[in-house]
Amino acid sequence: MKWLKNSYNWIANRIKHKLGHLSWDFIKGKLKKHGLAFVVILVGWEILEDVVFPLIFTWLGLNVHPAFLAGAPVSWIVCLHPIAVPIIWAVWIKIKDSDKNLSK
Repeated sequence: MKWLKNSYNWIANRIKHKLGHLSWDFIKGKLKKHGLAFVVILVGWEILEDVVFPLIFTWLGLNVHPAFLAGAPVSWIVCLHPIAVPIIWAVWIKIKDSDKNLSK
């Protein structure tokens, strides 16, 4: 039964961690540090990760192969924003810098 308690605590911690990224204090701190573009990227990725990915996996599970249904809960548990947000941010900076070069 110890593994069940540990599993529950781990899942509860992951949910708390994910919801922490949508708290007003967290968003305000990131807005002050990096600006509006970073906050939009961060919140947009969280919405994509927590809403769009589970919907895609559910649709794929119902229409393509039932194995895809395993991806819906996994997308709520696995946090990809430490990888995805820096990549998207780097692309945004690259686009923004190239936009400045075009306007010169």
